[in-house]
Amino acid sequence: MAVSGLCFACKPHFSLRPPLFHCFRKIRFSSVAAIETLDEPVIQGAHFSPAKNVSGEGSKLSQWKKLNSQDLGISTSNISKPTRKVLNGLKTKGYEVYLVGGCVRDLILKRTPKDFDIITTAELREVVKAFSRCEIIGRRFPICHVHMDDTIVEVSSFSTSARNFGRGLTYEIERPAGSDKKDFVRWRNCLQRDFTINGLMFDPFARIIYDYMGGIEDIKKAKVRTVIPASTSFQEDGARILRAIRIAARLGFSFSRETAHFVKNLSCLILRLDKSRLLMEMKYMMAYGSAEASLRLLWKFGLLELLLPIQAAYFVRTGFRRRDRRSNMLLSLFSKLDRLLAPNRPCHSSLWVGILAFHKALSNKPRDPLVVAAFSLAVHNGGDIPEAINIAKNINKSHDSSFHELSEPQNLENLTLVNEVMDLAASVKSTLSEMTDEHFVSQAMSAYPQAPFSDLVFIPLALYLNVCKVFECVTMGAEKGFVAKQGSRIDYELLALGSLRETRHTFARVVFDTVYPLDRT
Repeated sequence: MAVSGLCFACKPHFSLRPPLFHCFRKIRFSSVAAIETLDEPVIQGAHFSPAKNVSGEGSKLSQWKKLNSQDLGISTSNISKPTRKVLNGLKTKGYEVYLVGGCVRDLILKRTPKDFDIITTAELREVVKAFSRCEIIGRRFPICHVHMDDTIVEVSSFSTSARNFGRGLTYEIERPAGSDKKDFVRWRNCLQRDFTINGLMFDPFARIIYDYMGGIEDIKKAKVRTVIPASTSFQEDGARILRAIRIAARLGFSFSRETAHFVKNLSCLILRLDKSRLLMEMKYMMAYGSAEASLRLLWKFGLLELLLPIQAAYFVRTGFRRRDRRSNMLLSLFSKLDRLLAPNRPCHSSLWVGILAFHKALSNKPRDPLVVAAFSLAVHNGGDIPEAINIAKNINKSHDSSFHELSEPQNLENLTLVNEVMDLAASVKSTLSEMTDEHFVSQAMSAYPQAPFSDLVFIPLALYLNVCKVFECVTMGAEKGFVAKQGSRIDYELLALGSLRETRHTFARVVFDTVYPLDRT
């Protein structure tokens, strides 16, 4: 939901005046006298004139800071090669260039960034001229996609950002006292960021981190805090609620008190988001190595019953409390998946949606652990059920008996095992249909009147069909031409693209390692 205006507490360092906001005139930065590439470090001192700004949720003053990136342990070698090429290409043409957002935060935390975002003083049309393969995308918030070494590097412009900043505002924001034009342009851009830890800018040539929002302090405190007041921030863009969950889950951070309050109390805003946006945000939570922590936080803050009511009902039915540190089979499955993934090694959405459907089918009807093992092996080997049963019967490890979804072993005969595996496959497909049926989803939490109503289905038909293909080899059989993946190494490029072999292989590993943990003999 768009909100006209930003709600800042009145502070003496800047003023908000009644006239309607107007676009700032374009500010051009003078080019530096000597231009170095990122392969040739330039170390400069970190001296800065004192200025203050509103930090966190508009509640406290913080020194604007310039920090030497090397003092923070950041090396330009940690920046991806395609990104360095784009940075160098713009710098050699005389433009200022910065890395901005979550990639700066991750470099400080010694984590591998999911991607790198660049902002430059160049106009977007000038960026297009600078690279042979580059196009402008987006209407409301246009950016450039620079194609470099089979990678897309996103580049935004300060000038475009300034125009977007003016939309919906009714006041002109003046330059804070004690700052120059460059500081003001950088500060104004950082003011548009969602969280303070994402409001950092890194000049990789001068080796300087610019911190106008108190982001470094919040990184030290392991806090997720909105740049502007949380109520205003979330009402401007409800997706920030989900991004807050995703960032906290991935980094193991907690929320500041005000951010936590409004994540919970404005959670219904996510229902106003487009379904494609919801799927994108859910993919970022589930497919990049922090699914278990994301599910825990979604449950803790009352978002799971809105997004995934079927899984929320499972938590309620099993007595899983909001702040519970225990685990269960659903969380264990995603914990095993998280060990295989990372921000730079994601999976296709068909894998995590398939795991949700598989678990729901087991929750509906607990199965013999041998049936589950044979099913996962049949998925892996392309539907050769006899081979899967033969391997499963030779398992010499004990299963995890703490899961309610696993029944007591019954020493089933082969024919019975085949029928049970086929029945489980049919149950998974039926569950997939239920997960994409608004009426069924709306009934999931009907037994728990204290929970909010939700009939939200954000899984599109194309994704549903992709997930069905993952399991159809079990029911159709190996004779239909399904071929097992060879070797145990995951091809992450293919996994991200939704390769059936890679998805089936990874699914089988996750299920098998959950039912038969490595620490059991």
